[in-house]
Amino acid sequence: MTDRPALPGSFRWLLLGRSAVSLSDALMPVALGFAILDVTGSVGSLATVLSCAVGARMVALPLAGVLVDRYDLRRLACSADLVRCGVQAFVGVQLLSGQPGVTAIAAMEVLAGVASAISMCAASPLVAAVVRDERARQRANALMATGQGTALLLGPLAAGGIVLTVSPGWVFLIDALAFGFGAATFAAIRIHRGPAGVRGASAWADLATGWKEIRSRNWYWITLVAHGGVNFADQVLITLGPLTAARHHGEAVWVACVQAGGVGLLGGSLLASRFRPRRPLFIGNTVLAVFALPLTLFAVWAPAPLIVAAYGLSWAVLGAVSPFWATLVQARIPHEALARVTSYGWLSSLAAQSLALLFAPLAVAAWGSTPALVTAALLVVVLCLASASTSAIRRVGPPDTTAATRTELLAYGTARDGAP
Repeated sequence: MTDRPALPGSFRWLLLGRSAVSLSDALMPVALGFAILDVTGSVGSLATVLSCAVGARMVALPLAGVLVDRYDLRRLACSADLVRCGVQAFVGVQLLSGQPGVTAIAAMEVLAGVASAISMCAASPLVAAVVRDERARQRANALMATGQGTALLLGPLAAGGIVLTVSPGWVFLIDALAFGFGAATFAAIRIHRGPAGVRGASAWADLATGWKEIRSRNWYWITLVAHGGVNFADQVLITLGPLTAARHHGEAVWVACVQAGGVGLLGGSLLASRFRPRRPLFIGNTVLAVFALPLTLFAVWAPAPLIVAAYGLSWAVLGAVSPFWATLVQARIPHEALARVTSYGWLSSLAAQSLALLFAPLAVAAWGSTPALVTAALLVVVLCLASASTSAIRRVGPPDTTAATRTELLAYGTARDGAP
Protein backbone atom coordinates (compact mmCIF):
# COMPACT_ATOMS: atom_id res chain seq x y z
CA MET A 1 0.00 0.00 0.00
CA THR A 2 1.33 3.44 -0.88
CA ASP A 3 2.11 5.58 2.13
CA ARG A 4 0.08 8.75 1.81
CA PRO A 5 1.38 11.64 3.91
CA ALA A 6 -1.24 13.08 6.24
CA LEU A 7 -2.64 16.53 5.64
CA PRO A 8 -2.19 19.04 8.49
CA GLY A 9 -5.14 19.92 10.67
CA SER A 10 -5.08 23.50 9.40
CA PHE A 11 -5.90 22.24 5.94
CA ARG A 12 -9.34 21.09 7.07
CA TRP A 13 -10.20 24.66 8.01
CA LEU A 14 -8.72 25.96 4.78
CA LEU A 15 -10.82 23.46 2.83
CA LEU A 16 -14.00 24.38 4.71
CA GLY A 17 -13.42 28.10 4.32
CA ARG A 18 -12.50 28.01 0.64
CA SER A 19 -15.43 25.67 -0.11
CA ALA A 20 -17.76 28.18 1.55
CA VAL A 21 -16.28 30.94 -0.62
CA SER A 22 -16.69 28.77 -3.73
CA LEU A 23 -20.33 28.22 -2.79
CA SER A 24 -20.75 31.98 -2.47
CA ASP A 25 -19.26 32.49 -5.92
CA ALA A 26 -21.59 29.83 -7.34
CA LEU A 27 -24.69 31.40 -5.75
CA MET A 28 -24.05 34.90 -7.08
CA PRO A 29 -24.61 34.74 -10.88
CA VAL A 30 -28.18 33.47 -10.54
CA ALA A 31 -29.09 35.85 -7.73
CA LEU A 32 -27.47 38.87 -9.36
CA GLY A 33 -29.18 38.21 -12.68
CA PHE A 34 -32.63 37.97 -11.13
CA ALA A 35 -31.99 40.96 -8.85
CA ILE A 36 -31.01 43.31 -11.68
CA LEU A 37 -33.81 42.12 -13.95
CA ASP A 38 -36.33 42.55 -11.13
CA VAL A 39 -35.15 46.10 -10.47
CA THR A 40 -34.73 47.33 -14.06
CA GLY A 41 -36.11 44.70 -16.42
CA SER A 42 -33.13 45.55 -18.65
CA VAL A 43 -30.63 43.06 -20.02
CA GLY A 44 -28.35 46.02 -20.74
CA SER A 45 -28.29 46.94 -17.04
CA LEU A 46 -27.39 43.36 -16.15
CA ALA A 47 -24.56 43.39 -18.69
CA THR A 48 -23.29 46.67 -17.23
CA VAL A 49 -23.20 45.32 -13.68
CA LEU A 50 -21.51 42.08 -14.75
CA SER A 51 -18.97 44.03 -16.78
CA CYS A 52 -18.14 46.14 -13.72
CA ALA A 53 -17.40 43.03 -11.67
CA VAL A 54 -15.35 41.28 -14.36
CA GLY A 55 -13.55 44.45 -15.42
CA ALA A 56 -12.56 45.30 -11.84
CA ARG A 57 -11.29 41.77 -11.32
CA MET A 58 -9.16 41.84 -14.48
CA VAL A 59 -7.68 45.26 -13.74
CA ALA A 60 -6.94 44.35 -10.12
CA LEU A 61 -5.40 40.90 -10.70
CA PRO A 62 -1.77 41.93 -11.40
CA LEU A 63 -1.66 44.34 -8.44
CA ALA A 64 -3.39 41.75 -6.25
CA GLY A 65 -0.57 39.33 -7.03
CA VAL A 66 1.97 41.93 -5.92
CA LEU A 67 0.09 42.57 -2.67
CA VAL A 68 -0.22 38.88 -1.80
CA ASP A 69 3.50 38.31 -2.44
CA ARG A 70 4.50 41.40 -0.44
CA TYR A 71 2.28 41.33 2.62
CA ASP A 72 0.71 39.01 5.18
CA LEU A 73 -1.08 36.26 3.26
CA ARG A 74 -3.64 35.37 5.90
CA ARG A 75 -4.65 38.97 6.61
CA LEU A 76 -5.09 39.80 2.94
CA ALA A 77 -7.16 36.70 2.22
CA CYS A 78 -9.28 37.28 5.32
CA SER A 79 -9.78 40.94 4.41
CA ALA A 80 -10.91 39.98 0.91
CA ASP A 81 -13.56 37.68 2.37
CA LEU A 82 -14.71 40.38 4.80
CA VAL A 83 -15.05 42.95 2.01
CA ARG A 84 -17.18 40.59 -0.04
CA CYS A 85 -19.20 39.74 3.08
CA GLY A 86 -19.98 43.42 3.54
CA VAL A 87 -20.77 43.97 -0.14
CA GLN A 88 -23.25 41.10 -0.34
CA ALA A 89 -24.88 42.04 2.98
CA PHE A 90 -25.33 45.64 1.76
CA VAL A 91 -26.90 44.56 -1.54
CA GLY A 92 -29.10 41.99 0.18
CA VAL A 93 -30.47 44.52 2.67
CA GLN A 94 -31.09 47.01 -0.13
CA LEU A 95 -33.01 44.45 -2.15
CA LEU A 96 -35.15 43.40 0.79
CA SER A 97 -35.88 46.95 1.96
CA GLY A 98 -36.72 48.65 -1.32
CA GLN A 99 -35.59 49.36 -4.86
CA PRO A 100 -31.81 49.83 -4.93
CA GLY A 101 -30.23 51.79 -7.75
CA VAL A 102 -28.25 49.95 -10.38
CA THR A 103 -25.39 52.40 -9.85
CA ALA A 104 -25.06 51.40 -6.19
CA ILE A 105 -25.09 47.69 -7.06
CA ALA A 106 -22.52 48.25 -9.82
CA ALA A 107 -20.25 50.11 -7.37
CA MET A 108 -20.54 47.26 -4.88
CA GLU A 109 -19.68 44.74 -7.59
CA VAL A 110 -16.53 46.73 -8.40
CA LEU A 111 -15.46 46.36 -4.76
CA ALA A 112 -16.34 42.67 -4.87
CA GLY A 113 -14.34 42.25 -8.09
CA VAL A 114 -11.22 43.74 -6.50
CA ALA A 115 -11.61 41.56 -3.41
CA SER A 116 -12.18 38.53 -5.64
CA ALA A 117 -8.88 39.24 -7.44
CA ILE A 118 -7.03 39.14 -4.10
CA SER A 119 -8.77 35.91 -3.14
CA MET A 120 -7.89 34.30 -6.48
CA CYS A 121 -4.22 35.25 -6.16
CA ALA A 122 -4.08 34.00 -2.57
CA ALA A 123 -5.63 30.58 -3.30
CA SER A 124 -2.53 28.73 -4.49
CA PRO A 125 -0.11 30.34 -1.99
CA LEU A 126 -2.49 29.38 0.83
CA VAL A 127 -2.36 25.69 -0.10
CA ALA A 128 1.42 25.84 -0.47
CA ALA A 129 1.80 27.62 2.88
CA VAL A 130 -0.49 25.27 4.79
CA VAL A 131 0.57 21.96 3.17
CA ARG A 132 4.37 22.01 3.20
CA ASP A 133 4.87 18.37 2.19
CA GLU A 134 4.95 18.33 -1.62
CA ARG A 135 3.82 14.69 -1.64
CA ALA A 136 0.57 15.69 0.06
CA ARG A 137 -0.19 18.72 -2.08
CA GLN A 138 -1.77 16.90 -5.00
CA ARG A 139 -4.24 15.31 -2.61
CA ALA A 140 -4.83 18.72 -1.02
CA ASN A 141 -5.41 20.37 -4.39
CA ALA A 142 -7.74 17.56 -5.42
CA LEU A 143 -9.80 18.07 -2.26
CA MET A 144 -9.90 21.83 -2.89
CA ALA A 145 -11.11 21.16 -6.44
CA THR A 146 -13.71 18.74 -5.07
CA GLY A 147 -15.06 21.47 -2.81
CA GLN A 148 -15.23 23.87 -5.75
CA GLY A 149 -16.92 21.27 -7.93
CA THR A 150 -19.54 20.55 -5.28
CA ALA A 151 -20.21 24.27 -4.94
CA LEU A 152 -20.57 24.73 -8.69
CA LEU A 153 -22.98 21.80 -8.83
CA LEU A 154 -25.19 22.76 -5.88
CA GLY A 155 -24.86 26.57 -5.85
CA PRO A 156 -26.97 27.45 -8.90
CA LEU A 157 -29.67 24.97 -7.87
CA ALA A 158 -29.84 26.41 -4.36
CA ALA A 159 -29.82 30.00 -5.62
CA GLY A 160 -32.57 29.28 -8.13
CA GLY A 161 -34.73 27.65 -5.49
CA ILE A 162 -34.34 30.56 -3.07
CA VAL A 163 -34.96 33.17 -5.77
CA LEU A 164 -38.11 31.44 -7.01
CA THR A 165 -39.57 30.77 -3.56
CA VAL A 166 -38.45 33.83 -1.57
CA SER A 167 -36.34 36.67 -2.95
CA PRO A 168 -32.92 37.32 -4.54
CA GLY A 169 -32.11 39.45 -1.49
CA TRP A 170 -31.98 36.39 0.74
CA VAL A 171 -29.39 34.78 -1.54
CA PHE A 172 -27.15 37.81 -1.03
CA LEU A 173 -27.54 37.56 2.75
CA ILE A 174 -26.72 33.83 2.70
CA ASP A 175 -23.78 34.70 0.48
CA ALA A 176 -22.58 37.24 3.04
CA LEU A 177 -22.74 34.60 5.79
CA ALA A 178 -20.68 32.19 3.68
CA PHE A 179 -18.01 34.84 3.08
CA GLY A 180 -18.04 35.66 6.79
CA PHE A 181 -17.52 32.00 7.63
CA GLY A 182 -14.66 31.86 5.14
CA ALA A 183 -13.00 34.81 6.87
CA ALA A 184 -13.53 33.29 10.32
CA THR A 185 -11.75 30.05 9.41
CA PHE A 186 -8.45 31.91 9.08
CA ALA A 187 -8.32 32.11 12.88
CA ALA A 188 -7.72 28.33 12.94
CA ILE A 189 -5.28 28.16 10.00
CA ARG A 190 -1.53 28.02 10.60
CA ILE A 191 0.50 29.54 7.80
CA HIS A 192 4.03 28.23 7.22
CA ARG A 193 5.41 30.72 4.77
CA GLY A 194 9.02 31.51 4.03
CA PRO A 195 10.42 35.03 4.20
CA ALA A 196 8.92 37.54 1.80
CA GLY A 197 10.72 38.00 -1.47
CA VAL A 198 12.91 41.00 -2.15
CA ARG A 199 10.62 43.89 -2.94
CA GLY A 200 11.23 45.95 -6.01
CA ALA A 201 11.48 49.70 -5.99
CA SER A 202 7.79 49.85 -6.86
CA ALA A 203 4.77 47.74 -7.63
CA TRP A 204 5.68 48.02 -11.32
CA ALA A 205 9.10 46.53 -10.57
CA ASP A 206 7.44 43.64 -8.75
CA LEU A 207 5.09 43.12 -11.70
CA ALA A 208 8.09 43.00 -14.03
CA THR A 209 9.77 40.45 -11.78
CA GLY A 210 6.67 38.27 -11.85
CA TRP A 211 6.60 38.46 -15.64
CA LYS A 212 10.28 37.40 -15.77
CA GLU A 213 9.43 34.36 -13.67
CA ILE A 214 6.91 33.37 -16.34
CA ARG A 215 9.12 34.11 -19.34
CA SER A 216 11.98 32.09 -17.86
CA ARG A 217 9.76 28.99 -17.66
CA ASN A 218 8.62 27.92 -21.09
CA TRP A 219 6.53 25.10 -19.66
CA TYR A 220 4.42 27.63 -17.78
CA TRP A 221 3.57 30.13 -20.51
CA ILE A 222 3.14 27.42 -23.15
CA THR A 223 0.59 25.71 -20.91
CA LEU A 224 -1.14 29.05 -20.35
CA VAL A 225 -1.62 29.29 -24.12
CA ALA A 226 -3.26 25.85 -24.13
CA HIS A 227 -5.43 26.77 -21.15
CA GLY A 228 -6.38 29.99 -22.94
CA GLY A 229 -7.63 27.90 -25.86
CA VAL A 230 -9.73 25.79 -23.49
CA ASN A 231 -11.20 28.87 -21.79
CA PHE A 232 -11.92 30.47 -25.17
CA ALA A 233 -13.62 27.36 -26.53
CA ASP A 234 -15.68 26.78 -23.42
CA GLN A 235 -16.88 30.39 -23.35
CA VAL A 236 -17.89 30.15 -27.02
CA LEU A 237 -19.93 27.06 -26.15
CA ILE A 238 -21.48 28.76 -23.10
CA THR A 239 -22.44 31.68 -25.35
CA LEU A 240 -23.80 29.69 -28.30
CA GLY A 241 -24.82 26.46 -26.60
CA PRO A 242 -28.17 27.57 -25.11
CA LEU A 243 -29.44 28.97 -28.41
CA THR A 244 -28.20 25.98 -30.42
CA ALA A 245 -29.74 23.54 -27.96
CA ALA A 246 -33.07 25.39 -27.92
CA ARG A 247 -33.29 25.36 -31.73
CA HIS A 248 -32.49 21.70 -32.27
CA HIS A 249 -33.17 19.79 -29.03
CA GLY A 250 -34.96 22.03 -26.54
CA GLU A 251 -33.78 24.16 -23.66
CA ALA A 252 -33.72 21.19 -21.28
CA VAL A 253 -30.70 19.79 -23.13
CA TRP A 254 -28.57 22.78 -22.22
CA VAL A 255 -29.68 22.54 -18.59
CA ALA A 256 -28.67 18.86 -18.69
CA CYS A 257 -25.28 19.86 -20.14
CA VAL A 258 -24.63 22.30 -17.31
CA GLN A 259 -25.52 19.71 -14.69
CA ALA A 260 -23.42 17.07 -16.44
CA GLY A 261 -20.51 19.50 -16.43
CA GLY A 262 -20.85 19.99 -12.67
CA VAL A 263 -21.03 16.24 -12.06
CA GLY A 264 -18.04 15.70 -14.36
CA LEU A 265 -15.96 18.36 -12.63
CA LEU A 266 -16.74 16.85 -9.24
CA GLY A 267 -15.98 13.31 -10.42
CA GLY A 268 -12.70 14.31 -12.05
CA SER A 269 -11.61 16.16 -8.92
CA LEU A 270 -12.34 13.10 -6.75
CA LEU A 271 -10.16 10.93 -9.00
CA ALA A 272 -7.31 13.42 -9.31
CA SER A 273 -5.52 12.41 -6.10
CA ARG A 274 -5.30 8.78 -7.27
CA PHE A 275 -3.24 9.41 -10.39
CA ARG A 276 0.35 10.58 -10.59
CA PRO A 277 1.40 10.65 -14.26
CA ARG A 278 5.13 10.75 -14.97
CA ARG A 279 4.60 13.55 -17.48
CA PRO A 280 1.69 15.54 -16.03
CA LEU A 281 1.84 18.48 -18.44
CA PHE A 282 2.12 16.29 -21.53
CA ILE A 283 -0.84 14.18 -20.42
CA GLY A 284 -2.82 17.16 -19.18
CA ASN A 285 -2.41 19.35 -22.26
CA THR A 286 -3.18 16.41 -24.54
CA VAL A 287 -6.39 15.31 -22.86
CA LEU A 288 -7.70 18.89 -22.58
CA ALA A 289 -8.22 18.73 -26.34
CA VAL A 290 -11.39 16.79 -25.45
CA PHE A 291 -13.08 20.20 -25.03
CA ALA A 292 -13.38 20.19 -28.82
CA LEU A 293 -15.79 17.24 -28.63
CA PRO A 294 -18.93 18.95 -27.26
CA LEU A 295 -18.33 21.94 -29.58
CA THR A 296 -18.20 19.61 -32.57
CA LEU A 297 -21.26 17.63 -31.50
CA PHE A 298 -23.24 20.85 -31.04
CA ALA A 299 -22.09 22.01 -34.48
CA VAL A 300 -23.31 18.85 -36.26
CA TRP A 301 -26.54 18.62 -34.23
CA ALA A 302 -25.63 15.25 -32.77
CA PRO A 303 -28.15 13.37 -30.59
CA ALA A 304 -28.76 15.03 -27.26
CA PRO A 305 -27.42 12.16 -25.08
CA LEU A 306 -24.07 12.32 -26.91
CA ILE A 307 -23.83 16.08 -26.42
CA VAL A 308 -24.61 15.87 -22.70
CA ALA A 309 -22.12 13.02 -22.20
CA ALA A 310 -19.40 14.87 -24.10
CA TYR A 311 -19.90 18.03 -22.05
CA GLY A 312 -19.72 16.04 -18.83
CA LEU A 313 -16.57 14.24 -20.04
CA SER A 314 -14.80 17.48 -20.91
CA TRP A 315 -15.41 18.90 -17.45
CA ALA A 316 -14.36 15.62 -15.83
CA VAL A 317 -11.04 15.94 -17.64
CA LEU A 318 -10.72 19.52 -16.41
CA GLY A 319 -11.47 18.42 -12.85
CA ALA A 320 -8.74 15.77 -13.03
CA VAL A 321 -6.10 17.98 -14.70
CA SER A 322 -6.49 21.11 -12.56
CA PRO A 323 -5.00 19.61 -9.35
CA PHE A 324 -1.98 18.33 -11.31
CA TRP A 325 -1.37 21.80 -12.66
CA ALA A 326 -1.84 23.56 -9.32
CA THR A 327 0.52 21.14 -7.55
CA LEU A 328 3.19 21.50 -10.22
CA VAL A 329 3.07 25.30 -10.10
CA GLN A 330 3.30 25.30 -6.29
CA ALA A 331 6.35 23.02 -6.46
CA ARG A 332 8.30 24.78 -9.21
CA ILE A 333 7.51 28.47 -8.74
CA PRO A 334 9.29 30.23 -5.84
CA HIS A 335 6.77 30.87 -3.07
CA GLU A 336 7.74 34.53 -2.87
CA ALA A 337 6.55 34.99 -6.49
CA LEU A 338 3.71 32.47 -6.58
CA ALA A 339 0.85 34.97 -6.30
CA ARG A 340 2.21 37.19 -9.08
CA VAL A 341 2.74 34.25 -11.39
CA THR A 342 -0.74 32.83 -10.76
CA SER A 343 -2.26 36.30 -11.19
CA TYR A 344 -1.00 36.35 -14.76
CA GLY A 345 -2.48 32.90 -15.24
CA TRP A 346 -5.89 34.06 -14.03
CA LEU A 347 -5.63 37.17 -16.18
CA SER A 348 -4.90 35.13 -19.31
CA SER A 349 -7.92 32.91 -18.63
CA LEU A 350 -10.26 35.88 -18.17
CA ALA A 351 -8.82 37.56 -21.29
CA ALA A 352 -9.49 34.41 -23.33
CA GLN A 353 -13.07 34.31 -22.08
CA SER A 354 -13.54 38.00 -22.93
CA LEU A 355 -12.24 37.41 -26.46
CA ALA A 356 -14.71 34.56 -26.84
CA LEU A 357 -17.56 36.86 -25.84
CA LEU A 358 -16.52 39.21 -28.65
CA PHE A 359 -15.88 36.41 -31.15
CA ALA A 360 -19.07 34.41 -30.71
CA PRO A 361 -21.70 36.98 -31.78
CA LEU A 362 -19.52 38.38 -34.58
CA ALA A 363 -18.79 34.89 -35.95
CA VAL A 364 -22.44 33.89 -35.81
CA ALA A 365 -23.45 37.05 -37.66
CA ALA A 366 -20.82 36.48 -40.35
CA TRP A 367 -20.83 32.69 -40.76
CA GLY A 368 -23.57 31.13 -38.63
CA SER A 369 -23.33 29.08 -35.45
CA THR A 370 -21.93 25.88 -36.97
CA PRO A 371 -18.73 27.43 -38.43
CA ALA A 372 -18.24 29.40 -35.22
CA LEU A 373 -18.41 26.25 -33.09
CA VAL A 374 -16.15 24.30 -35.45
CA THR A 375 -13.58 27.12 -35.46
CA ALA A 376 -13.46 27.12 -31.65
CA ALA A 377 -13.14 23.31 -31.65
CA LEU A 378 -10.22 23.41 -34.09
CA LEU A 379 -8.51 26.13 -32.07
CA VAL A 380 -8.57 24.17 -28.83
CA VAL A 381 -7.28 21.01 -30.54
CA VAL A 382 -4.43 22.83 -32.25
CA LEU A 383 -3.32 24.75 -29.15
CA CYS A 384 -3.54 21.79 -26.78
CA LEU A 385 -1.78 19.27 -29.03
CA ALA A 386 0.83 21.76 -30.24
CA SER A 387 1.72 22.66 -26.65
CA ALA A 388 1.93 18.98 -25.66
CA SER A 389 4.37 18.31 -28.51
CA THR A 390 6.99 20.80 -27.26
CA SER A 391 10.07 19.58 -25.37
CA ALA A 392 9.39 22.09 -22.59
CA ILE A 393 6.14 20.27 -21.83
CA ARG A 394 7.23 16.69 -22.47
CA ARG A 395 10.23 16.89 -20.15
CA VAL A 396 8.42 18.18 -17.05
CA GLY A 397 8.07 15.44 -14.46
CA PRO A 398 5.74 15.17 -11.46
CA PRO A 399 5.94 17.76 -8.67
CA ASP A 400 7.49 15.35 -6.16
CA THR A 401 10.23 14.18 -8.52
CA THR A 402 13.28 12.90 -6.65
CA ALA A 403 16.06 15.41 -6.14
CA ALA A 404 18.38 13.76 -8.69
CA THR A 405 15.71 13.56 -11.37
CA ARG A 406 14.54 17.10 -10.66
CA THR A 407 18.09 18.42 -11.01
CA GLU A 408 18.40 16.60 -14.33
CA LEU A 409 15.10 17.98 -15.61
CA LEU A 410 15.88 21.52 -14.52
CA ALA A 411 19.29 21.35 -16.11
CA TYR A 412 17.69 20.17 -19.32
CA GLY A 413 15.21 23.05 -19.12
CA THR A 414 18.02 25.58 -18.69
CA ALA A 415 19.89 24.29 -21.72
CA ARG A 416 16.93 23.79 -24.02
CA ASP A 417 14.01 25.91 -22.91
CA GLY A 418 15.34 28.74 -20.80
CA ALA A 419 13.85 27.41 -17.58
CA PRO A 420 15.72 28.30 -14.40
